[in-house]
Amino acid sequence: MSKKRQITIVDLAEAAGVSIATVSNVLNRRNVPMSAETIRKVEAAAELLGYRRNVMAASLSSKKSYELGMLVPSFGGYYGRFAEEMQRTAHQYGYHLSVFSAAGFDPEIEKRHLDVLLQRRVDGLFCHGLAMSQEATRQIVSDGTPLVLFNAWGWPSDIAAGAVNLDFLEGCDTIVRHLYEQGSRKMVYLAKAKSLGTDRQRRIGFRNGLERLPEAIPSAIVEMDDGLTMDEAVEQVLAFSDGVRPIGVMGFDDNVALAFMFAVLRHGYKVPQDVQIVGVNNDPFTSVCYPSMTTMNIPYDKQARLAIRLMLEQLGEIETMVRIDGNSDQVEITDAHEIRVPMQLVPRMSTQSV
Repeated sequence: MSKKRQITIVDLAEAAGVSIATVSNVLNRRNVPMSAETIRKVEAAAELLGYRRNVMAASLSSKKSYELGMLVPSFGGYYGRFAEEMQRTAHQYGYHLSVFSAAGFDPEIEKRHLDVLLQRRVDGLFCHGLAMSQEATRQIVSDGTPLVLFNAWGWPSDIAAGAVNLDFLEGCDTIVRHLYEQGSRKMVYLAKAKSLGTDRQRRIGFRNGLERLPEAIPSAIVEMDDGLTMDEAVEQVLAFSDGVRPIGVMGFDDNVALAFMFAVLRHGYKVPQDVQIVGVNNDPFTSVCYPSMTTMNIPYDKQARLAIRLMLEQLGEIETMVRIDGNSDQVEITDAHEIRVPMQLVPRMSTQSV
């Protein structure tokens, strides 16, 4: 009985309809941008032909695991959507990305995440500013593992290689200007202080926007973390408006803005005639609720590309990153540690009469 011939990358290249070099790039996870379709064809051919690569041996020889870790506060809303985009982008560069949820800062879960990440010898770590304590994160990167932060402010510069942050300062400034242009002469921010740095960025952007208006207008911040119900929040906002219509309201995010808008409607007020409302994140429901909600769109793909490329720069796989992405979209570099990713206003019915 003859011995079964071993499948080679030549066979895979022929089966996948790509070059041998492309097969080698996929199998060795080289940092060469490849389309998801190309990677899929090579992986499908490998599975069909029964090709097996000794990943452990390859990792030992290259001293890389081609594993990346990512920590997020939860899997809901922005965090889940951004994690999906990060996984797709990492895959295109030949890396596997494992995503972990902080699950409400449970110390036992945090310890378990630390153990798993250390066992896997991840080549690099991505972390949201609210996902893990600075002390715990420092344990992971103490052996030289590069850390790239996203939506993190105020972290010590010696922990992370840099941060890729959504530009909430400019985004909230834009919201204030939009509300003013739509006729709002009093404004309120529905704040979530427990969100720490993320909330602070919104507060600063809100205040900056007010200072840049052509006239001084009254403003207020309603603290939504103080056990306040949405009905009570509406009462506070309408009392503050003192008959001035419309009053402009910026919610911490789309969920807060939507709940507030529904409470406003329950109280018999009109949107946008009496109250103009803007959220942040451009969650899918904002375009299908009624009235549809004005919000700030998050460029998930762009933030993911910049975060992955910053990591690859730290791993020595690409040259120092040019701060203009492949589509020539400008990004603002505030210092050596922060890249600000611009957001875009999406005007809808909650601020514009039709």
